[in-house]
Amino acid sequence: MRHGVGNGRRGLALAVLLTALVGGCSTGDGESAPAGDGPSSRAGVEVARRGTRVGAAGSACELPVTFDAAESWKPKGVDAEALPAGVSEDLADLADAFLHQGPVTLACEIDAKPAGAIGFLRVWTGEPGDADARAVLEDFVAAEKGAAREEYRAFEAGGSSAAEVEYTAPGGGESRTAHAFAVVTRDGPVVLHLGGLDDEEHAAMLPAYELAKATLRPTA
Repeated sequence: MRHGVGNGRRGLALAVLLTALVGGCSTGDGESAPAGDGPSSRAGVEVARRGTRVGAAGSACELPVTFDAAESWKPKGVDAEALPAGVSEDLADLADAFLHQGPVTLACEIDAKPAGAIGFLRVWTGEPGDADARAVLEDFVAAEKGAAREEYRAFEAGGSSAAEVEYTAPGGGESRTAHAFAVVTRDGPVVLHLGGLDDEEHAAMLPAYELAKATLRPTA
């Protein structure tokens, strides 16, 4: 994500603008799976306890896929087209840089703060096309300034071919680890991305990312 899009008053104004684009928080779409720890999905990383189901019609974020958010994490929908009236062209450009990355647009933020961590699991969606999951993910990472040390792998998510990447991104004067994975649905590509304030926060949030990856299914 393009985090360095402003500082001082411009940064504050952008934060207020982006808050205006985020819908109300919701955790009750009636599809939550029973709480419980799942098997380890990555060496040394346990899958988080399940909270609300994200992505179904009528939920906080209506998406081409559904998946389980971690317990206490709060999903919020993002309307990337709903800029408030009277926004300056400069600020609108800054918002656009944050809301769009490569071939996809920010559609949902799942906030870790209620669970005691600082960060988001972000969901990005795009228009249908011919690109496969690996190509979508490569374009997504290429659009992030300073991304480096990419390591890709293929896997299966919800019966669909998927691609995952681990890479580093600049932030706070040092490189931070990030993870993302992509699937392509009949309604277009979907990218789930996990960053974090630093590597310690990122590691603390990885079980939530693994839960989303393990429970992702195409929206019926």
